[in-house]
Amino acid sequence: MGFRIDKQTLNDLAILSAGANKSVYEIFNRTHTRGGAKLLEEMFQHPLSECDLIANRSAAIHYYQNCGMEFPFRAAIFDAIEFYLDNTDTRSQLQHQNNTLEWKMKNLMGADTGYTWIQNGILGCLELLNTLNDFLSKTVDSDSKAVAEVNLNLRKLLDNEKWAWYSGKKKINYEQAVAYDRVFRFEERDSFYKMLHYVYLMDVYIAVARVAKERGFAFASVCPGERNVLKIKGAFHPFLKKPKGNTLEVDENSNVIFLTGANMAGKSTFMKTFSIAIFLAHVGFPVPAEAMEFSVRNGMFTTINLPDNLSMGYSHFYAEVLRLKKVVMQLQQTKKLVIVFDELFRGTNVKDAYDATLAVTEAFAGVPDCLFLISTHIIEVGVVLKERCKNIRFVYLPTKMEGGKPVYTYQLTEGITNDRHGMIIINNEKIIDIINGEGGEQ
Repeated sequence: MGFRIDKQTLNDLAILSAGANKSVYEIFNRTHTRGGAKLLEEMFQHPLSECDLIANRSAAIHYYQNCGMEFPFRAAIFDAIEFYLDNTDTRSQLQHQNNTLEWKMKNLMGADTGYTWIQNGILGCLELLNTLNDFLSKTVDSDSKAVAEVNLNLRKLLDNEKWAWYSGKKKINYEQAVAYDRVFRFEERDSFYKMLHYVYLMDVYIAVARVAKERGFAFASVCPGERNVLKIKGAFHPFLKKPKGNTLEVDENSNVIFLTGANMAGKSTFMKTFSIAIFLAHVGFPVPAEAMEFSVRNGMFTTINLPDNLSMGYSHFYAEVLRLKKVVMQLQQTKKLVIVFDELFRGTNVKDAYDATLAVTEAFAGVPDCLFLISTHIIEVGVVLKERCKNIRFVYLPTKMEGGKPVYTYQLTEGITNDRHGMIIINNEKIIDIINGEGGEQ
């Protein structure tokens, strides 16, 4: 079973967003090859839910970071190699009988472009084999199981007797090209693609290791799912230039986190920080935090930036209800999930929002094998939940008033907020005065 996640969650956390918006993928995409970038994207689309797989991938990245290894291959060769290997039309295969005087004259004048891409592909394959041989000859055995496996498989592929003649080859004549083309593109094409896969995997690990070191990301410690533990120290949002870290610890006795705080206090940012850390930890990547220990989960579903579905004629409230239903159905099908809801039922009246938030959060508290993070403005719900449920952790993001203006600390504090600064902000902006025609900017 993989780690379950859906499009809404990926969008909430900007995991794979493209275009002008930042994405978590773009932070890590410092690969040298297109194949590495594609493999990185696949890792983001399919997080892991097995303790050993996560630990092995994390250890491999840690290994490359510790040894400070640079990607040993020249990036330019990979486009030529892939273009070459992708064309398996037998009509393009080089033949001995084509080595005529007419062909030699065309090639001399640069007219035979068909031979050029084949030649570039063969030369790229030869360079890769020779560079790989040099790299592996200088590589010592690694304690990382994943790195050792990659190196072992590369050595086995490199020792293929079909290309035992590659050593030192940098230039080729037509007769050699005929023989090499038959081996690389037709007889041993699958073996060469396997080799490329491991090289791309190395590319990803080295790139992620470099990003983690530059940004101060930590390697998370993974535990079996049965422990039901999460400890995050100094977690921060990776998009912020000067983030403030937050620390949170939960276990089987506090599997529901109830978050309150005023508008702009940082609730949504913290929820994204929390969720991104959990996501990256399950990819096996370093996380934006000082330290992290976590139990493996089977999936995560967030609802932070839920859009109205105008095309279906749904109101925001009904869209919230449908989203909640979808998540609840997942709870019935899968154990050990992480569920994050920002401002439950903001699309309805205060009375219904109070009743619904209380009922849903209390029901969530009765699912001990899952982890929930719920935020709300309705602090009265927290007061009731505190009396009814013993496994809820109450935290808030405080607001301080300085000179009549709110100042936000962005630091988690135990308890339930008492901040009610909405009217202060409205009055500071002179909204009522403007409506009454008594002031405001012209």
